[in-house]
Parts: sequence; C-alpha cells; structure tokens
Amino acid sequence: MASIGRNKYLYFMILPGLLYFIIFKYVPMGGLIIAFQDYQPFLGIFGSPWAGFKHFIRLFTEPTFFMLLSNTLFLFALNLFIFFPIPIIIALMLNEVRVKMFKSAIQTVIYIPHFMSWVIIVSISYVFLTVDGGVINELIAKAGGEKINFLTDGGWTRAMYILQIIWKEMGWSTIIYLAAVTAVDPQLYEAAKMDGANRFRQIWHVTLPAIRPVIIILLILKIGQTLDLGFEHVYLLLNSLNRESIEIFDTYVYTAGLKNGQLSYSTAVGMFKGLVGLILVIGANKLAKKFGEDGLY
Repeated sequence: MASIGRNKYLYFMILPGLLYFIIFKYVPMGGLIIAFQDYQPFLGIFGSPWAGFKHFIRLFTEPTFFMLLSNTLFLFALNLFIFFPIPIIIALMLNEVRVKMFKSAIQTVIYIPHFMSWVIIVSISYVFLTVDGGVINELIAKAGGEKINFLTDGGWTRAMYILQIIWKEMGWSTIIYLAAVTAVDPQLYEAAKMDGANRFRQIWHVTLPAIRPVIIILLILKIGQTLDLGFEHVYLLLNSLNRESIEIFDTYVYTAGLKNGQLSYSTAVGMFKGLVGLILVIGANKLAKKFGEDGLY
C-alpha cells in the first residue's frame, strides 16, 4: 500500500486505459453467452432459449465456411509475409540517414497516410483504378492495352488490399522499430567497425539482433490477428463480383448479424475468431520461449 501511495500519480495515468479495457473489452464478454442461445432482443439474455452448440455446428457446416477461412488466411498471409517486414526495412534505412532534416521530412511523408480513414484510401484507389475514367486504365487504353477491372477481379482486389495497407500503415509501423534501433548501444557499432564490418554487416550482426525481441513480440501479436483482419477496409473493397475472393469473417459477421439479424450466429462466429486468436498467441509465445526468446509473458 505504501508503494501505491508513493506512485499514485502513475496509477492515475493508467486509469483511463484501464477503464477503456474494462468497459469496452471485458464487460462486453458477458454477451458471448448469446452464442449458445437463440437470442431474441425482446426476451433479453436471461429470457432467450438455450441452443447449445447449434450455431457453431452451423458455422462449420455452412458452405461459405471454407471460403471465408481460405480468404481470411490468404489475406493474413499477405499481411505477414509482405507487409510485416516492410516497416523493419524502412526503420533500418531511416536509421542510416544522417541528414536530420531529410530524415524528418521522409518520416512526415510516410506517416501522413496513417491519419487518413479507409474511406479516403479506398476512394483514392477507386479514382485511379475504375474502368470508367480511372487514370490508370486511361493510360493503359492510350498505350493500346485493354482496360483492367481492378475493382471487380478477385486477384487484383487482393493486390489492392495489401498495397493499400502498405501505403497507409508502413510509416506508422516503423515508430516502434525506430525506437528500438535508437536504443542500441553505439559501442557495439564501434566494436564492429574495429573488426572491419561495413554498414551492411553492422545492420546484420548488431542492429537486427538488438531489435529481435521487439520483432518477436510484434510477430506474436500479429499472429494473434490471423482471423481478425478488420472490418472497414475489406467491407469498402467488397462488391458482388469479388465477394468470393475477399469476403472474410469480419464482413460476414456484419452481414449475418446486423443486416440479417442473426445475432446469436454472428456472436458464435466472433467467438470462434477470438478463440483461434487466443490459441495462436499462446502457441506462438510458447514457441518463441522454446527458441530462447522472451515472448510476451
């Protein structure tokens, strides 16, 4: 108690974040019970009849399940293998920039897209890529080529998805890595120089091993998002022609739950996503510890 009294202002600082998680993350978990009910809003949670695992059985036997699972896993793979390394590379490159004003200008330019909403990002893409008057398609047509349906072709929509994420988030995601890089002991670089290491060797043998714990932690957190890719971005890209290639669990929950009023079923889908994410985080953390890393806990 004496320690709490001495550090009371620190506890006051964490209070808003703590309240946020309690109110918006933990309290709503009580509503997961409707995944096991045939929930009726006018009957409420305590009055709705029990349904057991009916909605989970329906989820796994629906013809759309494997389509949703494959689309979600494919888009996650794009995030993991294409997007995830890019902020690390950018952070390493920015660390090599010695002109402070130039470095600050680059950081500002690549940070700006993060503050744009997905509506703006997707709208800009639409202006450039639409068949009817899109800048890119007009240039292709003038060059003698055939216009491409970027917005309706499933393959191109997936490419747009990951390119939009890279453009919007690559700069902002470098912040943690840059902080880790700047914390590396300069004496390690001096020792590497005395051993004859060039800049590339210093990055490979000094910088990357020093920031490896940060990379591992962020990788574990990323793995936990395997089935949780976010709703807004994909929903804005969806249309009736590319649905088979890009619809994921998040958009399916919206369609089934809010549009069709299947609240218990959509809750079961969301619960399935959360459990898979939890299992993957625990598994990835144990795997990291097995290989000698610190992990999340």
